[in-house]
Amino acid sequence: MFRAYKVQLDVNNKQETLLLQHVGCARWAYNWALVKKKEAFDKKEKIPNHFDLHKILNKLKLSEIPWMYNSSKCAPQKALQDCDNAFQNFFRNCKKNVKGKKGFPKFKSKKNEKQSFRLEGCITVKSDYIKLPRIGKLKLAEKDYIPTDCKILSVTVSKRAGKWFVSVQVETPDREQLATNNNVIGIDLGIKTLATCSDGTTYENPKALKNNLKRLKRKQRQFSKKKKGSKNKEKAKRKLAKLHYHISNIRKDYLHKITSKIINENQVIVLEDLKVSNMLKNHKLAQAISDVGLYEFRRQIEYKAKWNKREVIFADTFYPSSKLCSCCKNIKKALNLSDRIYKCDNCGLEIERDLNASLNLKQIYTGSSSGIQACGDGSSSLSGTTLVSPSMKQEFNKKSREYILKV
Repeated sequence: MFRAYKVQLDVNNKQETLLLQHVGCARWAYNWALVKKKEAFDKKEKIPNHFDLHKILNKLKLSEIPWMYNSSKCAPQKALQDCDNAFQNFFRNCKKNVKGKKGFPKFKSKKNEKQSFRLEGCITVKSDYIKLPRIGKLKLAEKDYIPTDCKILSVTVSKRAGKWFVSVQVETPDREQLATNNNVIGIDLGIKTLATCSDGTTYENPKALKNNLKRLKRKQRQFSKKKKGSKNKEKAKRKLAKLHYHISNIRKDYLHKITSKIINENQVIVLEDLKVSNMLKNHKLAQAISDVGLYEFRRQIEYKAKWNKREVIFADTFYPSSKLCSCCKNIKKALNLSDRIYKCDNCGLEIERDLNASLNLKQIYTGSSSGIQACGDGSSSLSGTTLVSPSMKQEFNKKSREYILKV
């Protein structure tokens, strides 16, 4: 099992200079490789891989770029591999005929807030420090977090908002599994309430961006008014980056806490297969949807379920969980976004809208004694996840984009 442990570094000025040198080497090698690949691509010649480019780079070190000997050879090597991967991803998207931009590789700039480089080789990890080649010992801000008895595969050192971090990828034995249980939970995600569970539990939206929006606008205004190229503009940029980092930390911390709680308490989790990119096209709700972090919630649920051998089921994208009555299964077509109480016209049920949707999601799994197979199977990118259709008794109408219940 491969895992990555990310910890903040406590570095002095001399160490920070060494780290910046490695960042510069990796960035230069990546941009140089991108130029070579683009030239071959434009001339319709064979695109050189990172092995070919590494041989040329070693010759350049002897004459044109001797300053690269001051840094570890792994930093430019890994940058060349990253450039290879970027081109492979671009060609894969072209073959799959992905809509929109195909992701042609872009040049890296030292003006970007996030800078990083990767290393391999002789790396030592202790409880309070990590030793990297050509850099030496770097003090860790958090002790006894990175395991010292595992095989180290690679290390990524990055800088964000003026802080340095190290991410260590290790090969670890399988985790100690959680005790299995029979709990099944349906979760309806929203904006006002982040998650409404079928057991009645609700998780409020922390609104990390909304609560800090005034401060963010002020910092952005101060940054834009500073003279271009001045030291004051650099100071304002750092303050703005720290605030962005603070907002993202609030969101990620809250999501980690609630997803861990959900995984620990439930064996089967049923979610909607939401298309967040399509939802963001609504400009009136785009900022609020981005502030919630719907995709990050799903990503954490998926990989934590895989670690703990839990099962995640995704309902079909067009499954009418909000319009469907959880009691009599009647579909209410006239349901506006402002209607927070679901009132069934058939059986008279009155229930909170999001709770009704979560109950419908749970019933996708529990509606049949034979479990998931009664709903149908589908594949997913992660093991332990299943994509199901709502029910064998429902048919999807492509013209109206709705499900039709058949008795």
